[in-house]
Amino acid sequence: MRFLLLASLALCLPLVGLAQTTQRKLFPYDYAIDDLPNGLRLITVPTDYPNLVALYVVVQTGSRNEVEPGKSGFAHFFEHMMFRGSENYTSDQRDTIMKRAGAEANAYTADDRTVYHQTFSKEDLGEMMKLEADRFMRLKYSSEDYKTEALAVQGEYDKNSANPISKLYEVLRETAFKKHTYSHTTMGYLKDIKDMPNQYEYSLEFYKRFYRPEYATIVVVGDVTRDRALALTKQHWGDWKRGNYASQIPTEPPQTEARTAHIDWPSPTLPYVAVAFRGPAYSDEKKDKAALDLLASIAFGDNSELYQRLVLKEQKVDFLGPDFADQIDPELFIVLARVKDPKDVDYVRDQMLATFQRFTTEAVNPAKLDATRSRTRYGSAMAMNSSTAIAYALAPYIALRRTPETINKLFDLYASVTPEDIRAAAAQYFKDQNRTIITLATKASTATNSDGKEGRN
Repeated sequence: MRFLLLASLALCLPLVGLAQTTQRKLFPYDYAIDDLPNGLRLITVPTDYPNLVALYVVVQTGSRNEVEPGKSGFAHFFEHMMFRGSENYTSDQRDTIMKRAGAEANAYTADDRTVYHQTFSKEDLGEMMKLEADRFMRLKYSSEDYKTEALAVQGEYDKNSANPISKLYEVLRETAFKKHTYSHTTMGYLKDIKDMPNQYEYSLEFYKRFYRPEYATIVVVGDVTRDRALALTKQHWGDWKRGNYASQIPTEPPQTEARTAHIDWPSPTLPYVAVAFRGPAYSDEKKDKAALDLLASIAFGDNSELYQRLVLKEQKVDFLGPDFADQIDPELFIVLARVKDPKDVDYVRDQMLATFQRFTTEAVNPAKLDATRSRTRYGSAMAMNSSTAIAYALAPYIALRRTPETINKLFDLYASVTPEDIRAAAAQYFKDQNRTIITLATKASTATNSDGKEGRN
């Protein structure tokens, strides 16, 4: 899931006034969008939740932007560096201010975005704005701090690599994508992570390129007025200088053959099967992504026939679920299963493939489609039950389209999807040449038998 009029020249005039809500809109809150002349966007969402404010800074930079060989993982690495201090605040001073305000603060990195977020009392909005602006505009860290954090990032990679699912996704991406930067995970390649301690100068260049106002959107949600949020944004962020760098993201060529790979896992684990097909990019205008979103739940979700059979009735699988993210560029439609007995891996894979194939020719039941739409809408609406939850839900869409309105447009699109739209999208994307299958199992020399004892296969 993902959102423009140009700002007036010298004046920071609003692009959009307070949006009027209707019953049909999934996102029910009034909001305002204001663009500063430097390209920075402010989205203010006043809510009825008293006293607290959520401040999110969404940077449209993620692992997708890591186009240079040897430099994967830098978007995630730089998320760490943003907590290392700035010209006017050391990291310790920053922590002291945050603790005094009782603020909760963190950040995360994804393929298409890096998001910094805080929740605090409304009285502290001015100080939090000042603190955030200083590190975005005047980040400062020593080469020693840089090297220390580089080692911490390698430790995080090592920890994640002990999880078989992390390794499976790493191999899946590298197998399915050959040119696009989605070929590496957000963590990046191990060889690049090991070289990070030597890349201090490049880290400064990364900051100079991407931590610029045209890539950033400030989202303020909670007990706040538009006038106050805009005044503070102008005061603390107005002097931020626009950059001139744009990543040249390589286009992934069409896949022309089915691909497979197997991972020999060095320690005992249940086997995994991932079946993926090349899918479309996020859109709130074209139906194919929305149609496949709904199909993901219908065909592979907890209420699907496949789940009921493999997980509940036959009990051959203890986990089954789809993963189809909303991405700027075409992404993978993935279904992942964990199989209880190694002898059932081929059967489970074949049942997954048969389900993909089924919906290329068979229309979904209209009643099931309506029920899925209803559950999706209800779950999304109910998840926005606090100012922090609202900001969290908005962040991915802000990274994609820079406006909350994309949520309403997307759910309007869901409402218009027909069974034939879903069948047509499945037929278009679920072709053999678009398929990648990855399996992971304990390697033969240390395999665990179904009785739990280790032995040779």
